[in-house]
Amino acid sequence: MQNENPIWSLVEEKRAAFIGLADRVFDTPEVAYTETRSCAAHTEMLREQGFRVHEGIAGIPTAVMGEAGEGGPVIAILGEYDALPGLSQEPGVAEPRQIGNAGYGHGCGHNLLGSAAMSAATAVKDWLEAEGIKGRIRYYGCPAEEGGAAKTYMVRDGLFDDVDIAITWHPASFNAVDDMRSLANTRIDFTFTGKAAHAAAAPELGRSALDSVELMNIGVNYMREHMPDAARIHYAYLDAGGEAPNVVQANATVRHLIRSPSLGGLEALVQRVRDVAQGAALMSGTTVSSKVFSAVSNLTCNLPLSVAMQAEFDALGPVAFDAQDIAFARDIRKTLGRDDIADTFERLAMKPDYDLPLCDFIAPLDRPFMGGMGSTDVGDVSWAVPTVQARVTTCAVGTALHSWQQTAQGKVPAAHKGMLHAAKLMAATARAAICDSKLREAAKKAHAEHLAEHPYSCPIPPETNPPIIQS
Repeated sequence: MQNENPIWSLVEEKRAAFIGLADRVFDTPEVAYTETRSCAAHTEMLREQGFRVHEGIAGIPTAVMGEAGEGGPVIAILGEYDALPGLSQEPGVAEPRQIGNAGYGHGCGHNLLGSAAMSAATAVKDWLEAEGIKGRIRYYGCPAEEGGAAKTYMVRDGLFDDVDIAITWHPASFNAVDDMRSLANTRIDFTFTGKAAHAAAAPELGRSALDSVELMNIGVNYMREHMPDAARIHYAYLDAGGEAPNVVQANATVRHLIRSPSLGGLEALVQRVRDVAQGAALMSGTTVSSKVFSAVSNLTCNLPLSVAMQAEFDALGPVAFDAQDIAFARDIRKTLGRDDIADTFERLAMKPDYDLPLCDFIAPLDRPFMGGMGSTDVGDVSWAVPTVQARVTTCAVGTALHSWQQTAQGKVPAAHKGMLHAAKLMAATARAAICDSKLREAAKKAHAEHLAEHPYSCPIPPETNPPIIQS
């Protein structure tokens, strides 16, 4: 690492504390809106590090914000700590091995994501105090990124209205400043109501809600040929109507996840899906109601911030791994196919290196976009405030997010190294933004120009509240 940045050492000074935080969250995996212990761990750490703590922000019990500093620009660093269902996995083992019957696991690396973000915020806080510089640093502890859209609710409630710049990252199998492309999406629950009847003796008296769901799914399948290539629609049965096939199912609910590269495209696609649902109800003689569960916007790129982060990444260099890290990565690679490995390089528009166990380079910012997008509620933050995001290596090349392999690597030394590397990158980017008023002005100008051409409208209806699960 050349051109040593003084803020990197501030991250190193507290590495043990934040590795400990990441591991504690890994050991208590909790899914969307149930992250009680994870949020408590983050809140406790914020207090230990001297932040002013605000709990239950946006009316969400498992959301927290810590602030430090006075006056000057406001920099937000975003963290997450929610897990995923069905991805319980013993760490450090290169084969599927579930832990007990827990079922949950950090298959997207959010135990690392939140800890690195707070580590970065803490380093910036310590730097502001040491240098006597005006500025405020905030850590946003965000639950429910996996389908719960907590940040979208935070944006809707104005929690980023006075923020100048937002910074975040995500664990990955490569190093790059994010291209800030994602799919806007909404999750809508469609509930069909029919009439129960004896399925053999008097089927003519029944109206099947389950038939309605199946008809809806068929209709949506026929839509797929006639929607944009990048759009996606997925579904899951929440209530199939019961276990007795000799009873006509009077109630059934299906959740449809609808995705589009833009908010405008999402709105049009949602209306078509709603029309299909109404058609299914007409065909089956049932009625249908719907409720938005969550929704997020697509990411928007802020080029001045991306250029600034790329410069900091180039100065920092790639993550330095040792022989032990490489050996375990090779063990993980044995569980992956060539297509998995190729996917990492295809995302970077590069020729695959099937022998590389851990990424040892930083992708250029001007790489071509190769497609392949997910969704994130960081998208809505990027509409509210100039935002930049990094991808930093914490796992073997070819590791897919939302996999047991990702969970298996979430608590190993390589993951800790990548996590702290991400903290240094974010802290350095925040430092640059605080010191350089021209960078902040350029970022705000680019953001305003985007909004002038593409006005923002929150994708979650005003009457919809966070789907908080009561204990």
